[in-house]
Amino acid sequence: MTTLIEKPPGDDANRASAAEAANRRSVLLLFIGLMITMLLASLNQTVLSTALPTIVGELHGVDQMTWVITAYILASTVVMPVYGKISDLLGRKPVILTAIVLFLAGSVVGALSPNITWLIAGRILQGIGGGGLMILSQAAIADVVPARERGKYMGFMGAVFAVSSVAGPLLGGWLTEGPGWRWAFWLNLPLGALAIIATIAFMKLPKVVTEVRPKLDYLGMALVAGATTALVLVCTWGGHTYDWASPQIIGLGVATVVLAIAFIFVERAAENPVIPMSLFADRNFTLTTVANLMIGVAMFGALGYMPTYIQMVTGVDATVAGLLMIPMMGGLLVSSIASGQAVARSGRYKMFPIVGTIIMGIGLLLIASMHITTPTWLMCAYLAVFGIGIGLSMQILTLIVQNSFPLSMVGTATAANNYFRQVGATLGSAIVGSIFASRLIALMHEKLGNSSAGGSDTRNALTPAAVNAMPDAIRIPIIESYNEALLPIFLFFVPLAAIAMIVLLFIDEKPLATTVRNEAAEVVTEEELLTEAEMVSNDAAADRRE
Repeated sequence: MTTLIEKPPGDDANRASAAEAANRRSVLLLFIGLMITMLLASLNQTVLSTALPTIVGELHGVDQMTWVITAYILASTVVMPVYGKISDLLGRKPVILTAIVLFLAGSVVGALSPNITWLIAGRILQGIGGGGLMILSQAAIADVVPARERGKYMGFMGAVFAVSSVAGPLLGGWLTEGPGWRWAFWLNLPLGALAIIATIAFMKLPKVVTEVRPKLDYLGMALVAGATTALVLVCTWGGHTYDWASPQIIGLGVATVVLAIAFIFVERAAENPVIPMSLFADRNFTLTTVANLMIGVAMFGALGYMPTYIQMVTGVDATVAGLLMIPMMGGLLVSSIASGQAVARSGRYKMFPIVGTIIMGIGLLLIASMHITTPTWLMCAYLAVFGIGIGLSMQILTLIVQNSFPLSMVGTATAANNYFRQVGATLGSAIVGSIFASRLIALMHEKLGNSSAGGSDTRNALTPAAVNAMPDAIRIPIIESYNEALLPIFLFFVPLAAIAMIVLLFIDEKPLATTVRNEAAEVVTEEELLTEAEMVSNDAAADRRE
């Protein structure tokens, strides 16, 4: 005889509620760890912006300013697809820890740099680590949060970028005027230690189980690195270090094309391609990739050089220049969070990046129209418009890509899509830096002639403080040269924003997934994670029937 024990009526509900609370707490702790990791990477992209004029002036490397910015972006771009593929094959956690350690090693090299060459080397090593931090954070949250709910998380991730973009220039300016710019590198060590602790403690992700050790696509990795580097060198050296028709630039251009074609053939045959060509069979992936490429060129072309422009033209110190970037990042912060929340509520997302690219184009037009007498408040308003456009576009495009692929490919797809945005960022920084440097030298020579301020050695040692202390007869031609050399370049970015808007019109607005999908294992839905008590109850009912 079997004795049945009646369960209290609210027992199942209590267990379900406890399971739901435990799941949400686990996701929250994971998200905190990822936010710290993203802060480490995004803060590094901006902390040098206000310190850069002083750094290159002290190290006598104004003519190498482009490489201090481009080196980090280039290195991080090259390794993005590698991190995405390896994390899909081996798991996110060990790969993130490796990326943090590499990033910290680069920070030490940068802090101890005796000259501009060592500084650039440190930035390259930082980029090799930093390239994994942003990508793996985005992929890790996709491991546990369905796409429908992921919009609000993506919004806050975009907000981390906005906050660091404000805090970075402010912090960089304060450090430059206080203990020194090298502390912008030393600061990464405690943050890195905190990121390592958070990753170890909070990152409880599904484990990747493989029966055999996966074969990595080393040839594909080498080819994508070579093609990307050759392309960036063309944009960085062309028309500045070498003539566009010089053997060096033509040779690099040919190498870019040859390596890119070889990469495509290798990826078609590879067992685990670093960027599978099958990704481009998905229309949404292809369209968002094109849009990301265009946005990357415009966004990083502006972000990399606006703080320097503000210091030189307005005469403010590095800290105030950081404060003047707040409207731009405030616009990015508000629009990123608001759009993410709206997507989570409605499930609709297509219009946000379309409107965002339109606003970006308007912001670029407004920025390009500025001159040295433009009021500061108006400049801030123009920057805010540009920031709103970025916030509406950037994170939603990542969400669209992730919603198009199963969990087993999320890391690869996210990394590949962001790779092309970073290629755009690299090209934007390189193009702006190259054209800006050559135009600045020509304009200063034209306006100052053979005076001492127009000499090559003096140009390479110019700092905002030095320019501000000069008499108006010299200072005004210099800041006019900065204005005329930089801002008109942004006009050429407006068509890129238009192209991004046009391709996004053809996005297929697929319903956002309400489950966490994984082809390599059983599909685990959010409801299954939260209704453990219901399954227990069903088992008990089966026992009673027996």
